[in-house]
Formats: sequence, structure tokens, C-alpha cells
Amino acid sequence: MLRIIASKSGHRTRLFNNPAITRRSLSSRNFSSITASTSTSFSKTLALLSAASLISGFVGYSLANRRDVEASASLVKPQYGSREDYARAIEDLKKTFAGDEDAVSTNADDLYSHGFSVNDYHLGTPHTVVMYPTCTEDVVKVVHIATKCRMPIIAYSGGTSLEGHFRGYHSGGICLDMSRMNKIIEIHEADSDLVCQPGVCWSDINDTLREKEIPLFFPLDPAPTATIGGMLSTGCSGTNAVRYGTGKAEWFLNATVVLPSGEVIKTRRRSRKSSAGFDTTKLFIGAEGTLGIVTEVTIRLTPVLPTAVAVVHFPDVRKATEAVREVTLSGVGIQCVELLDDLCMHALNQYGQSENSWPEKDTLLFKLQGHNKASLLESGRVVEKIVARHGGFGFKYAKDDQEAEDLWETRKNALYACLALVSGSRAWSTDVCVPVSKLPELVYETKKDLASTGLIAPMAGHVGDGNFHAALLIRNEEELKISREVVSRMVHRAIALDGTCTGEHGVGIGKKEYLVEELGPGTVELMKTVKRAIDPLGLFNPGKLYPDDSAEEKLRK
Repeated sequence: MLRIIASKSGHRTRLFNNPAITRRSLSSRNFSSITASTSTSFSKTLALLSAASLISGFVGYSLANRRDVEASASLVKPQYGSREDYARAIEDLKKTFAGDEDAVSTNADDLYSHGFSVNDYHLGTPHTVVMYPTCTEDVVKVVHIATKCRMPIIAYSGGTSLEGHFRGYHSGGICLDMSRMNKIIEIHEADSDLVCQPGVCWSDINDTLREKEIPLFFPLDPAPTATIGGMLSTGCSGTNAVRYGTGKAEWFLNATVVLPSGEVIKTRRRSRKSSAGFDTTKLFIGAEGTLGIVTEVTIRLTPVLPTAVAVVHFPDVRKATEAVREVTLSGVGIQCVELLDDLCMHALNQYGQSENSWPEKDTLLFKLQGHNKASLLESGRVVEKIVARHGGFGFKYAKDDQEAEDLWETRKNALYACLALVSGSRAWSTDVCVPVSKLPELVYETKKDLASTGLIAPMAGHVGDGNFHAALLIRNEEELKISREVVSRMVHRAIALDGTCTGEHGVGIGKKEYLVEELGPGTVELMKTVKRAIDPLGLFNPGKLYPDDSAEEKLRK
């Protein structure tokens, strides 16, 4: 009898079990007869197996493709629960958290405030219920109930995001407000790191370190009330990025994450570096709450160094950005370089909190960094010479630490001053980023484009790393339509210059249509594959980050 098995190398191996065949004393005649008989039998068997193989291969291929199609469709049209399911989920949540009267809210004002924002133009959608967990175990309980009832979960952190990240899903869902998870758990001064919950504000962390006289700080500095969980989830940065980089650098050492399955993982240990496998921490940085809920983070700290603040004005925005490029290449100690255009300076003069009155010209704010006063003065002299070559005038140092702090706080609150320029307006605040050498062209062309529309749209930005913002002030549907077209041109312009549709705001709802153009269909499909693998039910923050299939089809055409 002849059997055929597949060896590890993929070749076919013959196993002869007939004693007559293996006996060495066979005569030549008997051997020839047996060989002929075996050959005929082998041919028939091989033919049958080949046919079976072809049929099974076809069936397997069809099933695999069917599963692929179903998996792809599940990301686009996940099957969520009914209203009755959601009602049962709320009852389960109330029973589970019966001992905590602040844990579950269906108050209409609460649902509204968590699904809308006055800081952006996106349409708001209320949630079905708002949960206030206090620990990782609470989040796990919520995830299990949500899974049972097929109910979306949208994490809510500081509420400062500008691209609709925490908007409710149209069929309803659970908003997971992390504000009660706001504890600093451990400070490791000797290791320059800190362990905290996701609801802690970065500014509160730095205040705590200052109060404890620990000469360290966390350098990522987006909106003043932004919290660590949201900062990680959007891959944020801020004014310090020119010196310290962004949230996608090594500032988030590890994270404890609740996955859509309810499993809790920790992405790595606390050591400063590791080459052990994938960097799974970065899998969740910039994932915008679509892959997991972050419940604890270890952040890296850095020494506080002496700084000085200087301000200088320019005849136009192109000269200002050209000066930035030369300054950043000069090698002097620069911690921040901020651009405020003439409209921004006007808004700050009229509605800002600073007591200073500034020339209403395109302006750069420098934060210089050094080990002592002498090094700061030397850096200042180098910067002053460079900006003068580009038409800069009125170069001035802040006279003391208080004035420097006031000036920087004025910059951080520029958006709110700009909103006051147009009564009753709402801001479409958007950002793009390009290689620094391309920034003068991008800023200059965008400013011309904005001026041609008649919209009031002040510009500001972290121009030291090629990132700038525009706040388009909108009062009606017509201006909203114009703004949409302007932003689209700005994004396309940035991508054409080898840049990105967002330097730090994230994707959310507002920028997902540009992701295929920027990253390519293959990369976007890889992102969707990861999403399907980790969140096959599509429960975590649906409708955000991943482009709709229509955007991909449009690009392919």
C-alpha cells in the first residue's frame, strides 16, 4: 500500500508499508511486477489527490476571500445594538456601579456637553450615557457591558480636541469621561519619569513638580487644559516641539490599555529604552481611542533649563518664516518659535489679557534656552542678527520672568482672542505641517488664498518645526462652505509639498478624508487591518480616524 504525506519542505514523501516491497530478497521479476503495479496505483492515487487538492484549494480560497470581504465590511458597517439593547446596557451599568452615584449619567446637559464643542465647526451628536470611571477595573466592566449590548464607546479626556474626536456616534453610545482618573501615581525623580492616570492635565503635572521643587518638567504643551490620555491618543505636541519633539517621540514610555475584548495590557516596562519586540506603545499613540482605552501612562520628564523670551516683527509672513528656517539651522538654543500674523496681533491687542500693546505686524516669538544667562544672551545676539537680515525689526527681550510668562500665556490663549474679532462667530481651527524648507511657500500662498475669500482668518503656528494653524471665523452656512474649500486647498497644498494634513490636531472626523492621499491606499488598509484585528466589532470610537471607502475609491479613480 502506498501513502503520500506532505513533508515540512513541501515535497511529497512516499511511505511503503507493503512487506513484499521492502524485502531485499525479491527477485528481479517479482520486483518489476510489483513496481509496475505500484506505479499504476500511485498514478491513480495521485490523480485523485490532485483533484481533491484543487477542489479544497478553491473552496478555501473562496471562504478566505469571503471572510476578508466580511471583515472589511465590518469596519465600514458594524452591527450595533438596538435601542432596547442600549436601554439594557444602561440598566446594567447602573446596577454594576450602584455604589457610586457619580459613575453613571443620563442627564441631558451632560450628554450634550460631551458630544458638542464650541471650539470647532463639526456637527455635534449627543451620547446615550456618560460614564465616569475611577480605575482600570471600572473601564473593564464598562467594556464588557458595551460588548454584550453592541454599544459604541467613545473616550473623553480634556475635551480640547479640534477635529471632532469625542463626538457621539449617530446611533448612540457610551461616553467614557476619564476626568476622575486624574491622579499622579508615582514620581521617579532619579529616573526622570512619572506614572499617572489619563485624566491628569499636563499643566497640573508641571505645577506639581514645581511645588515639590523637582527640577523636571513634561515638555509637551498643547492646550492648557489638555490631559495625558487625549495627548497620547492624538500624538500631540505644542510650542516646545521644535526642541523636544512630539508625542510620537519617546515621551510616553508605556501605557496600560483596556482592549475592546476587555483584556488589560501594559505595553512595556519603565526602562528608558527597549528593543524587545514591537513598540506597542506607539500602536496606541495617534490611534485616537479606536484601538484601546488608556488607563495609566508612564511619561518621561526632562530637566528645566533657564529660558528667555524675545519678540520681533516683520513686514510680511514670508520673511518671518524664512528667518525661522535660518535661525533653526544656526545651532543656537531654541526651545520654541511661534508665529503670530498681523490679524492675531490685532486680536491680542484688542482682546488679549496682556497689558502690552504690540505693532500689528507678522510677529515671531522666540523662547531661547541655555545653561546660564551668558549662553542666553549669546543665543539672543545670534537670533537678532539673523532676523535683521530678513527685515525683522523691534527685536525685544521680555524684561523679566513674569513678562516672559505673560507673553507666552498670551500666545497660548490666542485662539480665544481671535474669536472675539467677529461677533457670534465659530472657529474652524485647522493645522498642517510641511518640511521646514517648504514653510515660507506654504504660509505665503495660504495667506494670499485666505485674503482672497474675504474671510477673517488669523494665522499662528509652531513654525520652528513647519507646523502652522489658521482659525477661519464663520458666521453662516455660506462662510462654512467657503471655509471648507479653503481648508481643502490648504491641505492639498501641504501634501503636495511632502507634508501632512495635520501636524498635531489629529484626524478625528475633520481630516480623515485626506488620509488616503497622504499615506496611500496600502498604508490606510494596513491601519484598517489592525483595527479589524483588535476591534472586530468596531465598538471603539467609530467614525473617527479611518477614511470611508468612498475616499479611497475617489483617489483610485
